[in-house]
Amino acid sequence: MTTPEWVQDAIFYQIFPDRFARGRRMPDIGFEAWDSPPTPHGFKGGDLYGVAERLDYLKDLGINALYLNPIFSSASNHRYHTFDYYNVDPLLGGNDALRALLDKARKKNIRVILDGVFNHASRGFWQFHHVLENGAGSPYKDWFFFDEERLTGKKHWGAYPSPHEQKLLHHEDSLTAIGYRAWWNLPALPKFNTNMPAVREFLFDVAEFWMKFGVDGWRLDVPAEINDDSFWQEFRQRVRAVNPEAYIVGEIWHESQRWLQGDQFDAVMNYIATNACAAFFPAKHLDLRVTHQQSNFRNIQHAIDAHEFADRIDYMMRLYKPETTRSQLNLLDSHDMPRFLSFASGDKNSLKLAWLFMMTISGAPCIYYGDEIGLDGEHDPFCRKSFSWDEHTWDKDLLGYFKQIIALRKKNPALRRGDMKRLWSAHGVYAFSRSFEGKTFIVALNVSEKPEQAEVAIEAKRPKPVFGHASDISAQDGRLRLTIPARSGVVLR
Repeated sequence: MTTPEWVQDAIFYQIFPDRFARGRRMPDIGFEAWDSPPTPHGFKGGDLYGVAERLDYLKDLGINALYLNPIFSSASNHRYHTFDYYNVDPLLGGNDALRALLDKARKKNIRVILDGVFNHASRGFWQFHHVLENGAGSPYKDWFFFDEERLTGKKHWGAYPSPHEQKLLHHEDSLTAIGYRAWWNLPALPKFNTNMPAVREFLFDVAEFWMKFGVDGWRLDVPAEINDDSFWQEFRQRVRAVNPEAYIVGEIWHESQRWLQGDQFDAVMNYIATNACAAFFPAKHLDLRVTHQQSNFRNIQHAIDAHEFADRIDYMMRLYKPETTRSQLNLLDSHDMPRFLSFASGDKNSLKLAWLFMMTISGAPCIYYGDEIGLDGEHDPFCRKSFSWDEHTWDKDLLGYFKQIIALRKKNPALRRGDMKRLWSAHGVYAFSRSFEGKTFIVALNVSEKPEQAEVAIEAKRPKPVFGHASDISAQDGRLRLTIPARSGVVLR
């Protein structure tokens, strides 16, 4: 199995293109006010030229890899409704804007991966639209799953459902309700028939096209919905043939051994860690009302203690081979869920603790745009607020903290490649070590509301804090004792 070496050193930054930055080259053709509340269907006018113009900001933060939400032509602000896979959306600046971004990013040693939406297309996708217009006469009728009665004109299409058809979608499959199979019964998202050789070849060619254009890999949207190992095996072969260093990461929210055998994906989005962090670091600040807005987090019924958190992390660390674990995409929040700050009732210490953990464990950390300046937001569309470029609105303390912990990770290979060992989990404190090439770091995180002591079995003559603060540090007889202030963390070497 080979995972890209560069991913282990990557600090990713996820950008929702419509909401990050407007470029100077793109006209305002009637977008919503940038600082107005986000809406499900409104456009703010962020574009790829805007991302390119802000690379100095990202470089200063410590970012060396970008994950962009979908950028191909689409009639939705999130662009998961693709109608042209070979062209960047004109509102984002088109292919020229991506070219400019990739060229500038390359000069700054910043990698760029794209969001690949290959399970479903949109109602505006040419081949799908062709069938709506021509029924059984269309040569594309096998590209999707269609109802025979609609194909032969005996019933009308429900691509834009009537109130009656909308009700049917709640009780029966979209194939019979509106005439074609749609992802999650959403009429805007007709599902590809990836059993068809022509469809497979089309999607593989799209992946190759953008790899040749210069992107560094793919984040795959709902790849488990294409329930066919051979599809993803060929996808990997085709992508890696263009770029042997390409990163392929799947959006799978649960254990993913099936896809991580070395022949499909390099990694998955590590929502297992996300879930554990959401239940532990906020402690008494955990807002269950917000966590339950995300279906995958509804099993969080209360805050968990340090021992349960440690057990979950130990289990997670044993799931995959070490090189796979070191390549996981570790995140606290994303466009699909409330922001972590909202999970934690706005408590900034919760966010700091969680990010210190993410920056010191195995796997590539991925910051969702704006977390570093204190952007909050509950479920969609509020987790997709515009990034404020008025620095007076930024939480400068939080931004400085992010820069420090990113620099800490980048400076010390042990925090990226080292073995990880649990040392202590009691009284709200979780402590672990990272060891690599003769150097050992100890990370201790205290989520309780008062200073707590930890005692760990480790040979350390004169442990030195390299980040954060601790008191009463002593080491003798193979035992290290220290006291960690309330709601804070420390890293010692």
